[in-house]
Amino acid sequence: MTERPRFRWHIVVFLAPAVLVYTAVMIYPLFNTLRLSLFTEVDQTRVFVGLQNFKTLFGDTVWSSQFWNALGNNFWFFIIHMLVQNPIGIALAAILSHPKLRFAAFYRSAIFIPTILSFVIVGFAWKLILSPIWGIAPGMLDAVGLKSLYAPWLGKEEYALTTLSLVSVWQFVGIPMMLIYAALLSIPDEILEAAEVEGITGVSAFWKIKLPLILPSIGIISILTFVANFNAFDLIYAAQGALAGPDFSTDILGTFMYRTFFGFQLQLGDPHMGSTIASAMFAIILIGVCLYLFGIQSRMRRYQF
Repeated sequence: MTERPRFRWHIVVFLAPAVLVYTAVMIYPLFNTLRLSLFTEVDQTRVFVGLQNFKTLFGDTVWSSQFWNALGNNFWFFIIHMLVQNPIGIALAAILSHPKLRFAAFYRSAIFIPTILSFVIVGFAWKLILSPIWGIAPGMLDAVGLKSLYAPWLGKEEYALTTLSLVSVWQFVGIPMMLIYAALLSIPDEILEAAEVEGITGVSAFWKIKLPLILPSIGIISILTFVANFNAFDLIYAAQGALAGPDFSTDILGTFMYRTFFGFQLQLGDPHMGSTIASAMFAIILIGVCLYLFGIQSRMRRYQF
């Protein structure tokens, strides 16, 4: 007669504090936000309205125009990171993983340092750098004979969001660089040696051998970029304020939700509509993650194995 396996109480003891903290700061606020989105306030009394707040958000002209503007800006913010940040991160990782490169550790540290800086510091620093009055950008461009290319990028609607996206790329390019660097180092030496025997070296080895092997890591970086960009708020707020100027051209879902929930200047805060926007953000992120997990990631596994 076989003995029943003992229940491992030590696992529960060690996991309980982390589960309690995660529930208190993540799970409970999430469900409370979803709950608030189903109510509204009438004469200082909370009234259940079901999906009426969502109908207002998507159907009312004023609300829907702000929401779709913020969502479009969010997608552009994400696309810039996907097309600029991640390819640069992959290229830097490929260069820094070369065994003959000297001072590779110093370069990695220098590129990664902006990642640990405060959003407030980065936002205000770049706002000062790009200022047409006291910034150093006009002088630097003038020094190389390119002053005609300078424009008050943060003050023009057509350039402001792209400029802040590139600032964010500068700050966070170290994350995909380090993740891809780790993935490249994990490739077995036997595979690379076999490729060298076949005459596949240098750039050709990267495209034909290394890149296919690190595709799962690139996929993970892509979904992390998606989640981070659709949760973005700090940099836009630090550089452009809650109104995300000029004329809401840098407004993303995070700043739109902040203004709605807490209020700003003459706009009164509405926690219920703010929770509705937050719930819509959660749904967008959830859909994106599900598409990745059940679509792209499953294909990568079939390709890999």
